[in-house]
Amino acid sequence: MDFHGNLIALQTILGKEIRRFTRIWIQTLVPPAITVMLYFVIFGHLIGSRIGQMGGYSYMQFVVPGLIMMGVITNSYSNVVSSFFSAKFHHSIEELLVSPVSNHVILAGYILGGVTRGLLVGLIVTVLTLFFADVSIHNVWVTVSIVLLTSMLFSLMGFVNAVYANSFDDISIIPTFVLTPLIYLGGVFYSIDLLPDFWASLSQLNPILYMVNAFRYGVLGYSDINIVYAFVIVGIFNVALWFFCLHLLSSGKRLRQ
Repeated sequence: MDFHGNLIALQTILGKEIRRFTRIWIQTLVPPAITVMLYFVIFGHLIGSRIGQMGGYSYMQFVVPGLIMMGVITNSYSNVVSSFFSAKFHHSIEELLVSPVSNHVILAGYILGGVTRGLLVGLIVTVLTLFFADVSIHNVWVTVSIVLLTSMLFSLMGFVNAVYANSFDDISIIPTFVLTPLIYLGGVFYSIDLLPDFWASLSQLNPILYMVNAFRYGVLGYSDINIVYAFVIVGIFNVALWFFCLHLLSSGKRLRQ
């Protein structure tokens, strides 16, 4: 298939993905907004007012970047894992695999769908943030680039989860037992400077800590870690997972019956 044909295929897959999650916006876009508002009210306003400052900022300002990134991560991941597993479950993915569409285009269509939903939720949460905290952007390039790379990374992880899942129950195992603990221990609600040396060192093995802190640096200008490490780690994971996902599509294992 030539470039023009692949471009039309990419637009078609991406359009289908966007229509899918916007058609059921009450299930896909409203719940994360309500969840984050509850976090703002409980952790930011009620409890945060008694905590005081963290990293030189009010607790409400400190948690805002982490909560935005949490919405981006969970929604990028859940969009791809649910959409691609549904296509696999209904065997419609087999028709796509035998078509002349490039595997790069198929993968890009699903990943861009996840990135779009993650960024849309991040935008909604950011707008809601303005009702609770006074937040401005410290470095727009760091903010935009790290949120794009992070949403792409978790979209790829959702794709891998969807390929290996055998049932709808399987697609909730990784988010429940791996993703959620890593997010909550990834510096969303606290600075690792508050932790004892052992736990602070152990926390640095959590990749989400780097993403949250790089985004916090972009928004507030404050980070617990060197943000160069964050871009290197997220970049390496993105490249590795992209080629691994292409290998999964090319082999057809767990995809063709």
